[in-house]
Amino acid sequence: MERGNVTTPFGRRAMTFGMLASQITAGRAPPAQSIDKWKLFRTLCEAKMVIGVSDRSLAVLNALLSFYPGAELSRDSGLVVFPSNAQLSLRTHGMAETTLRRHLACLVETGLIIRRDSPNGKRYARRSRNGSIGEAFGFDLSPLLARAGEFKAAAAEIAAEQQHLRLMRERLSLCRRDVLKLIELALESAPDDGWQSFSDRFEALMAGLPRKASAATLETVLTKLSSLREELSNRLETLLNLPKTDANDRQNGCHIQNSQPDSQSESEQRLGRGEGAASDENQTKSAAAACGEGASAPTARPSHDPGPKLRPTERIARDILLPAVLHACPQIADYAPSGRVSNWKDLMTAAIVVRTMLNVSTDAYEDACAVLGYENTAAVIACILERADRINSPGGYLRDLTRRARLQSFSIAPMVGALSRARREATLTVT
Repeated sequence: MERGNVTTPFGRRAMTFGMLASQITAGRAPPAQSIDKWKLFRTLCEAKMVIGVSDRSLAVLNALLSFYPGAELSRDSGLVVFPSNAQLSLRTHGMAETTLRRHLACLVETGLIIRRDSPNGKRYARRSRNGSIGEAFGFDLSPLLARAGEFKAAAAEIAAEQQHLRLMRERLSLCRRDVLKLIELALESAPDDGWQSFSDRFEALMAGLPRKASAATLETVLTKLSSLREELSNRLETLLNLPKTDANDRQNGCHIQNSQPDSQSESEQRLGRGEGAASDENQTKSAAAACGEGASAPTARPSHDPGPKLRPTERIARDILLPAVLHACPQIADYAPSGRVSNWKDLMTAAIVVRTMLNVSTDAYEDACAVLGYENTAAVIACILERADRINSPGGYLRDLTRRARLQSFSIAPMVGALSRARREATLTVT
């Protein structure tokens, strides 16, 4: 490391190892690297919890970036800005000078900027005869350029955690609705058949759920709630099949029918039994007409129809297993936090990084997540990465797949299968 890369603070401010580490990191940035300063700032805002910087400090950093000429941060044009505290206060909407100094110190401590103090502590720049800046004293923005990849990875990890949390909340909401309505159905059908224990277990689970629960807590509650829903479904299925298997009118199935003489199930079972079939049919039609349902009402059983309840779950369900995606799309693992994909959360984190790299817009990505689900969208991004050399516009391609999925003419499984076959054929050709 060259001595010229290290600068010490002016006045009574002491040099720290943190400052030294920030300057060493800033010196490792590639000379030819450049990045859009406002895109980098938005990434910083998304990752502020990981970096440990407040929103007020980010407002001061935004003001510092506004003094940098040009939209691209680059070493070629210099990375030192030298505004006075009065100018910074104006661009931070009148922030007090003491508050401004505190947040500037915070930015230095977190390694986002470096102080390049002049011999007298003033901020200024020396210009050459042609007007270009030769040497400047102020705040060096080079750490932003050097740590851009770190900020992107942190923002992608946070976005993946938020997606995973939203996914768990959606699944828990659907499961809670299913359990609640199944309990209501059970209590209406057979109130004295021990259904109250299911209701008590459901209330205990919901009472122990925090208002702002973490993803791990939601996963635990979802597992227990799914088990409760499975038990309820099995018990209700037994109750539903009981009238069909009982031939003796003295058994419990017929007693349940007699306790509800106006139910549609009794009318359906009596239709076409020979004696009294016509009168039963007339009674059923008159009951349907009184309800305003029409003549086809006795043939429907909406209380046991699982179709509408399963549609939201099918929208976010995974179409393919994770090992199949990784076998067909091995390149996605390079963009995971630890260099490998162990679960769907790792795949979603890597997909967010790849989405930024492929210049897929946030709107296209969120639209795909709304239609395909977060996990299926991550698998699609992995497939697009494998074929990036053949796809001119990854964003437009993703929008087209989303449109086809909305029309129910697209599925992820054939795409992954085609990539897997192509990979297998290429391996056979090489061997």
